[in-house]
Amino acid sequence: MTTPTHPPEPVPSAAPSEAQAPAPQPAPQPRNPLHGITLEAMVRALSEHYGWPGLGQQIPVRCFLVDPSVGSSLKFLRKTPWAREKVESLYLFMLREQKRSAAHGR
Repeated sequence: MTTPTHPPEPVPSAAPSEAQAPAPQPAPQPRNPLHGITLEAMVRALSEHYGWPGLGQQIPVRCFLVDPSVGSSLKFLRKTPWAREKVESLYLFMLREQKRSAAHGR
């Protein structure tokens, strides 16, 4: 009795070589005042402007009220969209107020 012989199976390559398309460029956002501003920069600016107690009054969340730090705030805000939106809104409000103050020479 003879056993049937099969041709050897090809060894699969590690990864198929495909031409990768370049990453799409983000759309320009000329009217977005938050474009290019990091969450960390916003938190730092707000904490310097209002102080941690003032920031906690404006946005009453634990990360601003109990042992506040930039790191703990960023961790919370990245996981909590509604709180991040409040921070972004307060940051824009602060910028508008600073612009008004500068325009009125205060």
